[in-house]
Amino acid sequence: MRKLVLLWLIVIFSLLLGACGGTETPTEEVLPTSPPPTEKPAPTEELPTEPDLGGQEIRVGVENAYPPFNYIDEETSEPGGWDYDAVAAICEVINCTPVFVEAAWDGIFEATAAGEYDMVADGVTITAERDEVVDFSVPYMAVAQFIMVRSDETEIVDEASLVASGAMVGSQIGTTNEAKAIEMVGEDRVQSYDTFDLPVQALIAGDIDAVVIDEEAGKGFVEQNPDKIKLLSEPITGAEELGFVFPPGSELVEAVNYAIQVLQENGTLDALYQKYWGEE
Repeated sequence: MRKLVLLWLIVIFSLLLGACGGTETPTEEVLPTSPPPTEKPAPTEELPTEPDLGGQEIRVGVENAYPPFNYIDEETSEPGGWDYDAVAAICEVINCTPVFVEAAWDGIFEATAAGEYDMVADGVTITAERDEVVDFSVPYMAVAQFIMVRSDETEIVDEASLVASGAMVGSQIGTTNEAKAIEMVGEDRVQSYDTFDLPVQALIAGDIDAVVIDEEAGKGFVEQNPDKIKLLSEPITGAEELGFVFPPGSELVEAVNYAIQVLQENGTLDALYQKYWGEE
């Protein structure tokens, strides 16, 4: 009897082992059908394409008194300058049509914020104070401020000698140049003008003794008057970034930023710099 019970136990145990082996599934049949959660899925969206404004007209404010950024050619009476060429190149990239409008510098940021201009191109320094009123593009250039004097000037040779001289200093109203001039010599010794060409003319005429000006604009005026004015050799500020100006929240900012990047990468901005300043 014990042998019979033992025999049945062996048979039952064998059947159980066979059942366990029969339910095993081949490895290839239990692999997941989708990537594990830790794997990045393949991208399904196309990369962003370049902006296309469909030929949209863009009202661009320019001063026409800030060579070589913008000016009126004395021989042809036609406007021109770096700003005109740069904005035209930008519009080629993003398919827009620039409509240039002469704008007074005084109040230009408030006018832009009110929607009078879609964009301003005038060698504008990007500052935190201005950024509270308008929006800026990414910087397209960085410049320092310099002192301009008459070509025969021998006493004013740097910032210290300008401060000690008691000289009258000219600048354009509402600019970072005006702020720097007041910082150096005090408000009583600063004469401010509506447009940037006027202090240069006053310097040549002998009405003032020096002008505080951005280096690139200063080079433009010196090129026009090589025997009358000069820039001192040392800058009086560090490099300041320039950008295009837009009304707050303008959708143009992103498109123009894209175009600036394209023009920087393909060498167009370098070529324009070479055209107007003759150097890289």
